[in-house]
Amino acid sequence: MSLYDEDIKFPIEIEQYERKIYDLKQLIEISKGLNSTLDYNVLIDSILLTCMGQMQLLKAGIFTHRSIDRQEFVLHRNYKGFEIDHKHEYLIPANSKLIQFLDANFRCYTLNELKELLPDEPSLETFLKLDPSLIVPLKGKGTLNGIIVLAERINQKGFSESDKEYMLNIASLAGIAIQNAYLYELATTDMMTKLKIHHYFQTALIEEREKSLKSSLPLSLIMMDIDHFKNFNDTYGHSCGDMVLKNVASVISSSVRQSDIAARYGGEEFSVILPHTDINEAFKVAERVRISVQKSYVLFKRKKLGVTVSLGITQFNPAIDISTKNIIERADKALYISKEQGRNRTTVLLSDK
Repeated sequence: MSLYDEDIKFPIEIEQYERKIYDLKQLIEISKGLNSTLDYNVLIDSILLTCMGQMQLLKAGIFTHRSIDRQEFVLHRNYKGFEIDHKHEYLIPANSKLIQFLDANFRCYTLNELKELLPDEPSLETFLKLDPSLIVPLKGKGTLNGIIVLAERINQKGFSESDKEYMLNIASLAGIAIQNAYLYELATTDMMTKLKIHHYFQTALIEEREKSLKSSLPLSLIMMDIDHFKNFNDTYGHSCGDMVLKNVASVISSSVRQSDIAARYGGEEFSVILPHTDINEAFKVAERVRISVQKSYVLFKRKKLGVTVSLGITQFNPAIDISTKNIIERADKALYISKEQGRNRTTVLLSDK
């Protein structure tokens, strides 16, 4: 090889190394971003936006476990760009051949590749409805914990091998971040009701009070209690009481917003923190919960059992609430008034007098 040839190749090698260095720097920044939150929904959003930005995409979605105790994979609601048929559930069974295959083979796939590798696999129908260009498994602690689906590059090009390698690097970081968020979710969730535990509630309320002070945006709190809960345990047994708790918790979860923080305060008492919400809006949320619980019932040994709740609500007042203890005590006092006045009602209390 002549000196002239070496002079021609040298700048190309430099360019390749610079590209690799740039990619590594990007991955470090991506890793910092993904590990900056343990909030599951915020993390999913961050993963999808990262993929879209890095790969110049118009569509991105992610399949994650349905819940802590349900391992089937469902399309997370934070998907971007895909036109979804809301009558159809985008679900992949945990014991499907597709999940087993992706768990054992960590690489990027096109839909056509998976159809060839897994002919007649029924769970691929879920992907067919989305028509993704690239399917990327996510793994944390050696276990599959998600599947990214990507489609429609802005430049309308396909994915090169280097693109796929880069996506796998992002997937490795995302898989670890999801695993960490999942473990945090386990540690902060009441396993019976699937609501947040008491300690998480106390910490969250302190944080939301500080945010409200800085932003001057309203903050409200709902405290609620299941009416005559002891009667369920005494008459039908604790298994019935557990069903009542789960039923009420499910109604609460479906009645509040994603930004609200619902928790099991203790025993049969629940709480909901409502950021950026004044007392009038909080009353609407409380009444929505109360009415929904009243309309629901628990089916125990072929018997329909009606359930009601009493609620107390208040709004954070910077002039008098020197700590979160004041807010909780006032909402709890409002709850007590609801019980004193006949139960199955909502009481508003704005001052300690």
